[in-house]
Amino acid sequence: MPKADRLRLTMPKSMTGFGSGRASAGSEEISVELKAVNHKFCEVKVRLPRELSTLEPLAMKQVKDRVQRGAVDLTLRRASATTSGDVPKVDLALARHYRAALAEIAKATGVPDQPELRDIALQAGVLRLEEPAVDLDSAQKALHAALGQALDGLNSMRVHEGAAIAADLNSRLAKLRAVTAQLELLAPRAVDEYRSRLNKRIAELSQGHPLDPARLAQEVALFADRTDVAEELTRLSAHFNQFDQLLKSDEPAGRKLDFLVQEMHREVNTTGSKSQHAEISTRIVELKSELERLREQVQNVE
Repeated sequence: MPKADRLRLTMPKSMTGFGSGRASAGSEEISVELKAVNHKFCEVKVRLPRELSTLEPLAMKQVKDRVQRGAVDLTLRRASATTSGDVPKVDLALARHYRAALAEIAKATGVPDQPELRDIALQAGVLRLEEPAVDLDSAQKALHAALGQALDGLNSMRVHEGAAIAADLNSRLAKLRAVTAQLELLAPRAVDEYRSRLNKRIAELSQGHPLDPARLAQEVALFADRTDVAEELTRLSAHFNQFDQLLKSDEPAGRKLDFLVQEMHREVNTTGSKSQHAEISTRIVELKSELERLREQVQNVE
């Protein structure tokens, strides 16, 4: 396992990062740069010289073996011994034809046949600049090594950013749990307060007439049933536990975390729609606000 991946241990990785590498094999020297940003899936874009285009599938596979999620830009450069990247090539057959032509002209005109080497070399087409021939086997080995270095650097950066993200997510999860615990205490209290208000209101309207305890109990029971959020709060707590386990997992979990946040939103919205209690409504607003921050941060997780 690469060093950068071993460093991950059990924490999420960020989807953003940068890495570079350079390696040589035979006559080939390859340099690689990787830049990664957020993306729902793993998308790799490769930019490389046309003479190395056959290596693109290998480069993409090597990246996808190490990166599960994110948009990755891979830029590959082939080093050259010359500034322009081109080397001179000689057309020997054409040079011989020029030499023969000069000799024929000399013979026909009676001029001494004494051409210098430069006279032939400067003729059109004898010398030309071309890209150096590529040794694909060596280039492939150099690419594999350079890309491995770049991926180590990329994943190292993603791991360190992931540690900061994990700390933030754990902090927000703790706050969500604390507010949910308050809701669990407030929910039965809301029923008691409703019973008290209803009892007082009926007493005011009955003007001293005796109350019907059965009728009062029925109304309170109906209210309790309509506003019962125990099931929603239980599922919400279960989602928190799943979220916590995914954060501790050594597998990429960004999409699963994103799904769980959506489910948390669903339970909180349902709880809010059932509530007719001011304090519970305040807690619902807190939960929604914190969940939105959680959702934004989860978008950065691989």
